Amino acid sequence: MFTGLIEDLGTLRRFARSGDSGRITVATAIPMEQIVMGESIAVNGVCLTVVAFGDGSFTADVSPESLGRTNLGQLNTGARVNLERALRLSDRLGGHLVSGHVDALGVIAERRQDQNAVRFTIEMPPSQMRYLVEKGSVAVDGISLTVNAVTDSSFAVAVIPHSLARTTLQWCEAGSRVNIETDILGKYVERLLRPAGALPGKPDLTLDFLAKNGFL
Repeated sequence: MFTGLIEDLGTLRRFARSGDSGRITVATAIPMEQIVMGESIAVNGVCLTVVAFGDGSFTADVSPESLGRTNLGQLNTGARVNLERALRLSDRLGGHLVSGHVDALGVIAERRQDQNAVRFTIEMPPSQMRYLVEKGSVAVDGISLTVNAVTDSSFAVAVIPHSLARTTLQWCEAGSRVNIETDILGKYVERLLRPAGALPGKPDLTLDFLAKNGFL
């Protein structure tokens, strides 16, 4: 579990592909003595397991699921990536609860200056928009951000100078693809309220359902 506060901007040192999976090595300023074999590190918001470390870098395997659902598979050697180590129970929850399990790839539709902040409008599959609410939280490439506006197919966030300078968003422009993780609490609430047998993403509260259950 993570909190969406980026610790370091790492650099992709090596990406060894093997079929639909791969192994990445990331250079980082995180002290090697603080890294533990098998620990979780979020790379652009993707939870990965450390399988080796040393010489100022760590290595992690990337599954076919992660390559297919995230922007990790589109990165080239030298690319910068957002890094965050797993949350400790004693830490302050400065962002929001982030699992490191990316829901979808978003595409930046617009980047514009908005006084002291940069406002990004990001398009996302409509099936995921149900989990976003205005003033709620969303993770964009692992960065905890507040949702400022929501439509049927996009949402907007404002990024302050501090966050922009310390994350990969400083290099993102219209057309850039970013990893999106919606609020995990919303998914659990939807699952608990879903009638038995109902399919995810389908309208559950219908006139037929209300009639069958004695509400009409």
